[in-house]
Amino acid sequence: CYVFAYWLLGTDEVEVYFLLEDGIARTAIVLVTLIFGIYWADLYVDVQVPSALLLYQQFCLITGVAFIVQALVGYLNQQFVMPHWQMLVGSALFIVILPAWRLAYAPAALRILGRRRVVFLGASEIVCEIAAHMKLRPQTGYVAAGYLAPEPVESEDLGPYLGLPSSIRQAHADIKPALVAVGLAERRGHMPIYDLLELRLHGAQIQEAGALYELVMGRVSLRVLRPSMLVFSDEIGPAPLNVALQRVYSFLIALVGILVSALVMLVVALLVRLTSRGPVLYRQDRVGLHGRIFKVLKFRSMYVDAEARTGAVWAQKDDPRVTPVGRWIRRFRLDELPQLFNVLRGEMAVVGPRPERPEFVQTLTEQIPFYGQRHFVKPGITGWAQINHKYGDSIEDTITKLEFDLYYLKNLTLSMDLYIMFHTAKVMLLSKGSQ
Repeated sequence: CYVFAYWLLGTDEVEVYFLLEDGIARTAIVLVTLIFGIYWADLYVDVQVPSALLLYQQFCLITGVAFIVQALVGYLNQQFVMPHWQMLVGSALFIVILPAWRLAYAPAALRILGRRRVVFLGASEIVCEIAAHMKLRPQTGYVAAGYLAPEPVESEDLGPYLGLPSSIRQAHADIKPALVAVGLAERRGHMPIYDLLELRLHGAQIQEAGALYELVMGRVSLRVLRPSMLVFSDEIGPAPLNVALQRVYSFLIALVGILVSALVMLVVALLVRLTSRGPVLYRQDRVGLHGRIFKVLKFRSMYVDAEARTGAVWAQKDDPRVTPVGRWIRRFRLDELPQLFNVLRGEMAVVGPRPERPEFVQTLTEQIPFYGQRHFVKPGITGWAQINHKYGDSIEDTITKLEFDLYYLKNLTLSMDLYIMFHTAKVMLLSKGSQ
């Protein structure tokens, strides 16, 4: 768009402008701004476009940010500012062409890639949740082709009712699905085990609904997880090599992070010290690897003796214990920067489940199955649950975050850690995720 705009309006040859007059650098600044704007607006998340009007509005806002960045660049160095008419015409083309491309690309991509049809054996709560998620996010690559259950249920997401579970062989022959997902709420008397075995021997793909849930949702469902599934699973925990590698790059990232953020930490420390009485750093007991207790370091964001009357309680939105400065440094996660020193000391990793307080761990372990399993990897400054789940202070939110933690426990790799770290910045700046 911007190259064409210069070709259309420029007085110089395109090659001269881009190779000899810093045209590549000027255009690159605009392109980087637009790409990051698309990323911050979550436009790389979903393939489907829910609203064409909203899409055009978002691209207009992103272009507005690009103009603001150009003004800032012009204030710093006029040499790298894109010519005004090139910026105006290129941006107009961007606003028109990019959303139109998105609207055309989404259905075409889904048709070309295809979607694997799934027949559900059962209509339990978890099955309905999977089907709803697949319908909402077609990029998962699956589509519900129908379900078999003892009786029909009210759900448009599952597709047509195909009959009783005993009809699975006929349903499979008629639909020829890529996958049969077994999610019967009550299996006794309803599970056609020999029919499933016959289908399996003939090459049919059959999977527990819990495994499909993990694949499309990115978390492990505690509703279907049983101890025997962990005992006999080959994926109960991360590979030792991945854990050893994580220690190395966590140390290096923490070291670089401390050097890069030293000035920011100094400013935050001064603000905390000057705005409220008490120490700059707050040390608190947290549960780490294999249940060991360590002192987590944070910039103090609460008033001194904030829990003297209440005792240990969960953090909450608009927490009255938080200082005015503390509210801001919490919003942008600046209070957690000292945890880089916990990483250097080997008590934490950069990525992992968030460390919890011992008082809460004891209670949560009693109330929530498998809660103790999250301590088989080092706790982290950020994590899979932090970038995927909103802030919450209830048992239900804790269960959901645990499901994300267990998924991370099974899939810990360098690539996944890099993915989490990349998305953490957006979570911090937009105040998403848990706290």
